[in-house]
Amino acid sequence: MLCQSQRMDLGECPQIHDLALRADYEAAQKKKDHFYDIDAMEHLQNFIADCDRRTEQAKQRLAETQEELSAEVAAKANSVHVLAEEIGKKLAKAEQLGEEGFVEESMKLMGEIDELRKRKNEAEQEYRNSMPASSYQQQKLRVCEVCSAYLGIHDNDRRLADHFGGKLHLGFIKIREKLAELEKTVEERRREKRESMMDRDRHRDDRDRDHRDSRNDRGRGGLGYRDRERDRDRDRDRRDRDRRRSRSRSRSRGKRSRRSRSDSRGRRSRSRRSGSNDRKR
Repeated sequence: MLCQSQRMDLGECPQIHDLALRADYEAAQKKKDHFYDIDAMEHLQNFIADCDRRTEQAKQRLAETQEELSAEVAAKANSVHVLAEEIGKKLAKAEQLGEEGFVEESMKLMGEIDELRKRKNEAEQEYRNSMPASSYQQQKLRVCEVCSAYLGIHDNDRRLADHFGGKLHLGFIKIREKLAELEKTVEERRREKRESMMDRDRHRDDRDRDHRDSRNDRGRGGLGYRDRERDRDRDRDRRDRDRRRSRSRSRSRGKRSRRSRSDSRGRRSRSRRSGSNDRKR
C-alpha cells in the first residue's frame, strides 16, 4: 500500500499481492477479460473522494480558526506559499536525480532553486511589511491539494522537500495519475463489460435449456419431447386416415348389398308374374 504507516494509512489490503501470481493473472486475462480495471478505478475514485473531502474539511477548519487576512495580504501570503512549494518540489526532484546518478540534471535544478529562493525572499519581505510583526509571527497554514497535508508559510526548504518527496505526497500523485488514466477508457470498458455479461447470460440460458431438454428426454424414454409430439401427430393422422378408409369401404359394401337385394326382389317379382300368366292360359 502506498500510504502504509502514513497519516492516510488504510490498513492491510485484503487482496493478495504476490509478484509470483502476476504472470498467471496476465495469462488468464488474455484468455478471458475479467474487467478488474473497472473495479480498481471505482476503488481509487472512492479513495480520492475521501481525500478531497478531508481537504475541504481542513480548509474549513483553517478558515474558522486562523485570523482572516485582507485580500491584499492574502494574495501576498499565497505568493509565498506557491514559491515555497515550487522550491520543495524541485529540491525533492534534484535529490532524486542525484541519487540515480544524473548529476548534471540535478545541478541544473539546484540553479533553478537558487533563483526561486531569491524570489521567495522578496515575496516574504513584502508579506512581512504588509502586516504587524505580531501577526506575521503566527504560523499561517494552507492545505496541500494533492494529499490534504498541512503546510506552513514559515516552513523551510528542507521541510517542504521532505513533504513533496515523501511517500504520502508521491503516493497520492501516483494514485491520481492512475485514476485519470483509467477514467479515459471507463465508459468503453463498462460497455464491453455489459456486453460480456449479456453474452454470458445467454450462454447460461442455453445451457439450462439444454439441461432441461436432456432431463426431459431421460424422463420420456430417451426420445426428445418435440420428436415425441411429432410422432403422436403422425400416429393420430394415420388413425384418422384409417378410420376414413374403413368408413368408405363400409359405405361401398352397403351400396353393393342394397343393389343385390334390389336385383333379387326384381327377379322374384318377374318370376311370379310369369307363372301367373301361364296359369291363365
